[in-house]
Amino acid sequence: MADRIRVLVIDDSALFCSLLTRGLAADPGLEVVGTATDPYDASKRIIELRPQVLTLDIEMPRMNGVEFLRKLMPQYPLPAIIVSALTEHSKLVALDALAAGAVDVVEKPGADSDRDLEEMLQELRTKIRIAATVDVSHWKHAQVRPRRISSARPVLARQGRQCTTKLIAIGASTGGTEAIPEVLSSFHNATPGTIIVQHMPVGFTRLFAARLNRLCAIEVKEAEHGDVILPGRALVAPGALQLRVAQRRNEYP
Repeated sequence: MADRIRVLVIDDSALFCSLLTRGLAADPGLEVVGTATDPYDASKRIIELRPQVLTLDIEMPRMNGVEFLRKLMPQYPLPAIIVSALTEHSKLVALDALAAGAVDVVEKPGADSDRDLEEMLQELRTKIRIAATVDVSHWKHAQVRPRRISSARPVLARQGRQCTTKLIAIGASTGGTEAIPEVLSSFHNATPGTIIVQHMPVGFTRLFAARLNRLCAIEVKEAEHGDVILPGRALVAPGALQLRVAQRRNEYP
């Protein structure tokens, strides 16, 4: 049997640590080597246990998950998956965590969530397997700060942007939240219209698209029914949905 992927669970809830430990153990390819209840405890456990993947809550005592990643990644880069209840505020914080080096996000089940624990665990098991293959070594000695791709973006009016028969399609899952900004950073006003499907929790893609729109030279927005694919524009599929492209005259709505 191949070596199992070593996972460290970081969450201030002892109960949730226990639930994750039992749930991940259902996958014979995973091994929870330990748990930590705050980032300071986690730092010691990482050195001691040498995990390959971290699961990380956002809201924790003494130091939140984002600050932890900003300190950890330049010294000891590890693939980290955010596992947190995603309120509107914590979605924004989770985006900061992705910018600080986390490779993916999984939403905890809660009173306002339609998903159950087993569904979440199945998603997490899959994403841990993928995360173990993501190379995060470029974070070593990096200065972790908010990404700034373009300091100024011209206002792009639809008038004057001619539709073409060319388009770019991007599909991504774990690691895509870091790769997509790198790809879009090279796009400009004449770049063919782009559609993006990034595996993310519901409600998360709107914030992700808004952040890309601020950072990139092109227009980026969460796709809505009837949106037209235009040069210099990228449309991000809403969380848990796909995109269907249909040609109408010379437009792709």
